[in-house]
Amino acid sequence: MNVIDTLPEPEKLKKLLKILSSLNIVLCTEEWLRYHRFVSEFDKNVSLASIDNGSGDDLFIIFAPQGTIIKGFDHESEISPYARDEHEVWPGIYEEVPTSLLSFLEDEAINKDDVTFCFWRENNDLTWQKGKVEIPAGAEDGSDFLLETIFGTAEDFVEFAEGYFEITLPLEIIAKVYEGAAITKEMIEALNPDGDVEKILRELTELDS
Repeated sequence: MNVIDTLPEPEKLKKLLKILSSLNIVLCTEEWLRYHRFVSEFDKNVSLASIDNGSGDDLFIIFAPQGTIIKGFDHESEISPYARDEHEVWPGIYEEVPTSLLSFLEDEAINKDDVTFCFWRENNDLTWQKGKVEIPAGAEDGSDFLLETIFGTAEDFVEFAEGYFEITLPLEIIAKVYEGAAITKEMIEALNPDGDVEKILRELTELDS
């Protein structure tokens, strides 16, 4: 199955990314080292989720009144602009993206031209959309592995955290967070005994604002 067909509805995706960001806040004091991040007020009525694996690959997801847009960059992809002599965006990635959504990628923090795939969904779309991109045989655009880092279950996140944060997390607590439970002081102390609990709680409050 194509990865675009496995993407959740925008509201479910947004909720999941906020959960992932909140867990990163709890587990990682240094913001620049966090794998998943979420900015509730990136712009007026606009939220921004991002993923950065620290190896040169990233993913930006913008939730706006007009719809949702996903921009991903796999630095090792054969269709990366840096793999082309002219350093141009691969044909078809952006040509069909609605202007109302594409304009959000112009923010310099997003690096619009660092792209190997782009998906979007306007409010009246029933499914996720992508441009007519012809990928050479044997090449990859990075969407499979980058979108798979939006961990859909508590079990997946626990496995990820063990590798990335080098910590074994109690599944029962992570499961509660995935079920929608608010993260409490007691949860923070159990997940990150050395963390600054008050600072973490403040950041979590900002995330939910």
